[in-house]
Amino acid sequence: MGRLPRRAFAAAALATLSGFGTAGDAAAARGPASARRSAAPRAVRGMWLATTSHRDWPSRTGLSPARQRAELLDRLDTAVRLRLNTVIFQVRPTADALWPSPYEPWSQYLTGVQGKDPGWDPLGTAVREAHARGLELHAWFNPYRVSGQPDPGRLAPSHPARVHPDWIVRYGGKLYYNPGLPPVRTFVRTAMLDAVRRYPVDGVHWDDYFYPYPVAGEDFDDGAAYAEHGAGFPDRAAWRRDNIDRLVLEMAAGIKKVRPGVRFGISPFGVWRNASTDPLGSQTRAGIETYDDLYADTRKWVRERSIDYICPQLYWHIGFAAADYAKLLPWWAGVARGTGVRLYAGEALYKAGDPAQPAAWQDPAELSRHLTLAAKHPEVKGHIFFAAKEAGADRIGAMARVVADHYRQPAKPPG
Repeated sequence: MGRLPRRAFAAAALATLSGFGTAGDAAAARGPASARRSAAPRAVRGMWLATTSHRDWPSRTGLSPARQRAELLDRLDTAVRLRLNTVIFQVRPTADALWPSPYEPWSQYLTGVQGKDPGWDPLGTAVREAHARGLELHAWFNPYRVSGQPDPGRLAPSHPARVHPDWIVRYGGKLYYNPGLPPVRTFVRTAMLDAVRRYPVDGVHWDDYFYPYPVAGEDFDDGAAYAEHGAGFPDRAAWRRDNIDRLVLEMAAGIKKVRPGVRFGISPFGVWRNASTDPLGSQTRAGIETYDDLYADTRKWVRERSIDYICPQLYWHIGFAAADYAKLLPWWAGVARGTGVRLYAGEALYKAGDPAQPAAWQDPAELSRHLTLAAKHPEVKGHIFFAAKEAGADRIGAMARVVADHYRQPAKPPG
């Protein structure tokens, strides 16, 4: 395809850092020793480490504890090699756990059998080993997702969804906890806070799964819950948004009580609302709007300072007509301005070099241009890359280009 082999490109890019730097970088390199010893910058440089369906780790079921541990440490070492400083580790992918939780079963992604003890503690190991490498470890939880298949009978016998079948909703061939039930909200918060209580994590992280993404021709069946708990709301949509708002606020309060100083962040789908829907929205034409479709008022959480950081998934290239990175990033900067809530940009490393993606994603410099643009907006305090597998493979050298252009020196997290 006219490209250098992946490893060759990455090696060449990293070996010729000076060739990609800015004039300011070059001047600093030529400057006096005192300038070169200046304090490291503060910014989040992160990567997601996903465990659902073995996306990033572990590579498959049935691995020995030693092999699983070795693969996990290799992912952490990749972060260090790329001069990252934060790993977002998915530890509760589907109402299960990657630590010895008293509330939910061991994840099936460890042994192939939900509820089976893997013989070691992945979250405890990840926290300890990340800190030993100078990395922050943020525990990534999915609040309401229960299973990627619709049969509760295939869950572990002790699974809360089997003990409380009235808690679940079948939708799109999957199982979800019903966010409209107060006992569900209490339970999922308690289950997540158990990990915060046990381990010195640096952050608690949620992604974009609140109410599920819409499935054509199906309704999320929460009518009974709405009838019981929806009094006083103008419609079901407002009630659903309030359910998610409550979970956010209660989780934030719980974190501060259990382990003060742990930061709480959310990484939503990148479009709150299109401007055609709401004048406060972004200049986009996205088919999904988190406010209307996922019932997540992500802009409100920033403006009302309900969370410590937000990392919108800005998974589109510069110039993409429906959702232009160059328009969405400034919009989010404006939302965060003056709030004290830190803004990190979620970056689609997984698209770089994917032949199914548009031409922009075949250019190793696309992601680097994102960081160049973000540098013009002081509200942007860092970037998080999806995801660990691509960070390690770096199929066209896009991550190597980011390192060469922007990560010449280590950086400390904002703290």
